[in-house]
Amino acid sequence: MDVKQIRKDFPILQELVHGKPLVYLDNGATTQKPLTVIETEARYYEEYNSNVHRGVHHLSQEATNAYEKAREIVAGFINAAHTHEVIFTKGTTDGINLVANTMGRRFLKEGDSVIISAMEHHSNIVPWQIACEESGATLKVIPINEKGELKMDAFSALLDDTVKMVAVTYVSNTMGTINPVEDIIAQAHARNIPVLLDAAQAIQHMTIDVQALQVDFLVFSGHKIYGPTGIGVLYGTTEWLNKLPPYQGGGDMIKTVTFAKTIYNELPYKFEAGTPHIAGAIGLGAAIRYLQQTGPDKIQQWEEQLQAYALEQLRQIEGIRFIGDAARRSGAISFLVHDIHPFDLGELLDQQGIAVRTGHHCCEPLMDEFKIPGTVRASLTFYNTKEDIDKLVAGIKRAVSMLR
Repeated sequence: MDVKQIRKDFPILQELVHGKPLVYLDNGATTQKPLTVIETEARYYEEYNSNVHRGVHHLSQEATNAYEKAREIVAGFINAAHTHEVIFTKGTTDGINLVANTMGRRFLKEGDSVIISAMEHHSNIVPWQIACEESGATLKVIPINEKGELKMDAFSALLDDTVKMVAVTYVSNTMGTINPVEDIIAQAHARNIPVLLDAAQAIQHMTIDVQALQVDFLVFSGHKIYGPTGIGVLYGTTEWLNKLPPYQGGGDMIKTVTFAKTIYNELPYKFEAGTPHIAGAIGLGAAIRYLQQTGPDKIQQWEEQLQAYALEQLRQIEGIRFIGDAARRSGAISFLVHDIHPFDLGELLDQQGIAVRTGHHCCEPLMDEFKIPGTVRASLTFYNTKEDIDKLVAGIKRAVSMLR
């Protein structure tokens, strides 16, 4: 893969930060956007800005066609059986809230339970806490080992007749741990328990086939896969999406409205109340097309090489401590160096033009598990280079020499 050529597709990578070339290693928070995505979103506003599904005029028809084409692109990308199984949301958080809210209203009651894991992002903790509080159900947590891997024996023990949902992350946003989701789904389905996968940190790094996984729900965000912010996807099987009640009421999710009764629209519109993020959906379609043209297999291969190189180089830094060191991992690398606070290290790296994430990464329970305030997280993607890693390692060493 010609990474030098690919980097030219991302305008922001040519920027200077504090007078130095940008080294962007905060891809777990958001990825940068290729020019084709920026231009596609701008073209919608410049040439055919209009609302969808409501107008007979030309602009509305063109916008509707582009919006629904984006749905087809997403469905093909994850191999959904039907385009109506792709619901456009505001992002991963919105998708999880949709499922937790509607599942809680219809299927959870006192005495039931929901299983999540100890490495979840707050977005896959808090919505289920709310659903459990409102229904009287209990939240159960799969523990992890010292390497940041799920204790699957404990998961098997938690699976009992009270469990009504399993909701886990595919890839940890903090540690990069790739969870054994096939095994999780198989065990849950053996008891007829549905599974939701948070794929926010997986969708950009690996091929996902929802039919092969046989997953019931899967969520991800557009901005983490080189698309716009404010757009995301909830995939759900037809069976489960039909079982759930509407999440929000308003335009597009209705067939007919009277003051006596409303008849809800069919899938996917049942869950898309109001004017959607039309430009965002179209931009997400462009991002996925860009990935497909670049080659997902080549991207994954390069990222795996890059991660192996990064781990090898970082391990040579005196006093470094990795937070999570799973055998199967992708994307994120979290660490601390000596007793230096992650914020201090992050600020000194920024002065060198190196962008990393510092803090608890919306995973406070995970930080409590490791008894730390937070970490420094470097998260990689396919436009990163070995030179980026070398600059990170040199930058850490320089920062450490100033702080100790």
